[in-house]
Amino acid sequence: MANADEAALPYHEPHIVTILILVSFMLLLNLANHIIDKILYCGLLAQLFLGIGWGTPGANWLGREFEHVAVNLGYLGLLLIVYEGGLMTSFKALKDNILLSAGVAITGIALPIGASYILLTLVGATLLQAFAAGAALCSTSLGTTFTVMKASGLITTRMGIVLTSAAMMDDVVGLIMVQVISNIGGASSSFSAVTIVRPVCVSIGFVGVVPLLARFIIRPLTIWLNCKRTASPTGYISYILTRGATTLILHLSILIGLITATTYAGTSNLFAAYLAGASISWWDTTVPHPRAHGSGTNLSTNETGRPPSVLSATSGTTGVETFERFFFQPFQRILKPLFFASIGFSVPITRMFDGDVIWRGVIFTIFMFVSKFACGLWLMRLPGLASGVLRLGRRSDTEKKPTGENKMGTVAAVAGSGCVSDPQQATSGGIVMQTSSPVPGKKQSAPRQSNEGRARTRSAVTSTSKPISLYSGCIVGCAMVARGEIGFLISALAESNGIFGDEPNGPIFLVVTWAIMLCTIIGPLIVGILVSRVKKMEVGAAGRSGRKSVLGDWGVS
Repeated sequence: MANADEAALPYHEPHIVTILILVSFMLLLNLANHIIDKILYCGLLAQLFLGIGWGTPGANWLGREFEHVAVNLGYLGLLLIVYEGGLMTSFKALKDNILLSAGVAITGIALPIGASYILLTLVGATLLQAFAAGAALCSTSLGTTFTVMKASGLITTRMGIVLTSAAMMDDVVGLIMVQVISNIGGASSSFSAVTIVRPVCVSIGFVGVVPLLARFIIRPLTIWLNCKRTASPTGYISYILTRGATTLILHLSILIGLITATTYAGTSNLFAAYLAGASISWWDTTVPHPRAHGSGTNLSTNETGRPPSVLSATSGTTGVETFERFFFQPFQRILKPLFFASIGFSVPITRMFDGDVIWRGVIFTIFMFVSKFACGLWLMRLPGLASGVLRLGRRSDTEKKPTGENKMGTVAAVAGSGCVSDPQQATSGGIVMQTSSPVPGKKQSAPRQSNEGRARTRSAVTSTSKPISLYSGCIVGCAMVARGEIGFLISALAESNGIFGDEPNGPIFLVVTWAIMLCTIIGPLIVGILVSRVKKMEVGAAGRSGRKSVLGDWGVS
C-alpha cells in the first residue's frame, strides 16, 4: 500500500520472475493469435484463453495490479477496434443496406430478451432478473465482430457492412442497458423514465448533429481551404494540411472530442469511436481534395491528361493511412491482445463447474445461440426478408431522385465554389472520387458511368434475393452470437447492484456467465470454420468460368 506522504513512486527493478511472466504472456498473445488466425480467422479466442490461464481465474501469475492496467489499456484497444471499423465504413453500402441492417439488429435485440425469460423456470429468476440477463445477452461484441471480419477479409463486403452496422446498433442498445442497469438498485424494481430516455435521446442527438456539422460546417470549410490550396499549392496552408502530424492531430481531436462529449452526455463512448471513424471516412471519400504538391502529378493535369487539380483525399493523409502509420503496431501487438485477454480475466472459471450450474448454463446458451443466429435468416433465401427490404430501399431512392440525375453532388459543389472553372469539365471526369475507404497498397478504381452504375445496382439488388448458398446467412448469424465485453459488463453491473440476488456469484450470475462465455467462444469459432471453407471453395472454383462467388453479391466490396 502506497504511503500518502510519498512525493513520488519509489523505483524498483522488476523481479526476473515478473519479467519472464510478462514476456511470455505478451509473446504468446501475439504468437497464438497469428497461428489461429492463419487457420480459423479467430485468434482472439486464444488470447481469451491465455487471459483465463495467466490471470486471476487460472494461475494468477499476472497479479491484480497488472490486470487492472491491462483492462484499462485493453479498453483503449477496444475503442481503436471500433474506430478502425468506422474508418472502413462504406457510406454507399451502408445507405443501400440500412433497412436490412436495422432488421438484423432488431432481431438480435428482441429475440434474446424474449428468450431470456426461460430463466423464470430454469433457475427461478424474477422478471427483473430475466430482463437484466436478456439485456446482457442482447448485445453483440463489437471488438469480436470487427476483429473476425477483418481477419477474414470480409469487413468491406456488403455482408460485412450489414453485420458491423447491425452489431453497432445492438451495442448501442446494450450500452443503453448499461445505463439502465446502473440505475436500478437491488432493493427496488422501479426507476425513472429518464434512465432510459436520456441515453436514447443523446444517441439519436449525436447521430443527427454530427452529420449536420459535417455537411454544413466541415464540408464548406474544407472546400474553402481546398480553393486556397489550389490557388497556392506551395503556400503555408497547403504545406500544413498535407503533413501527417497535422492529420494525426485532427483525427485524434475528433476521436477524443466525441468520446468525451458522449461520455459526459450519458451515452456510449464506443458509439462515439465508431462515429468518429465514420465521419473521417466520409470526409476522405465524399469531399474532394487537391492533390498534394510534389506528389508526382502536375497540378494542372492528372494521369488521364485532363486539367483539374481536385482529387480524393490527399495520399498519405486519409483516415486509414493515418491509422496504419501511427496506431497499427501498438494497437495490433499490445492494446488489442490485452483487450481480449482482459475478457478472460472476467470469467470466474473456478466457480462455474457445479453440476447444476453447468447444465443450466448449457441450456441457456442454446437459447441464446439460436436467438442471435436467427439474425442470419435475413440474408438467406427466404421471401420477404432481404429481397423485400432491399427492393423497398431501392423504391424509396427512386422516388427521391429523378432518372438520370447526376449523383456527384460534391462535384457540383466544388464547381460552384470557384475551384474548378468549368463545371462540365468537372462532371466529365476531372474529379476523381473514392467509392470506399482507401486501403494502403490497394489501387482505387475510377468512377463508372452513371448508366452503368444504375445497371450494376439493379443487378445487385435483383441477385441478392437468390443467393447460391447459405454461407452468408450462417456467417452473419454466428458472428452476431458473440457477446463479449458488453455482455460481461452488464452482467457484472447487475451482480454488483444485487439484481441477481444477494449471494455473490449466485446461480443466475453463473448461468448468464456460462452463456456469455460459450457464445463468445463458439460464435467466432464457427465463423472462422465457415470462412475457411468458403475461401477453399472459391479457390477451387477460380478456374471455372461462369460460376458465381460462394457468397454471391454479399461478398462484393
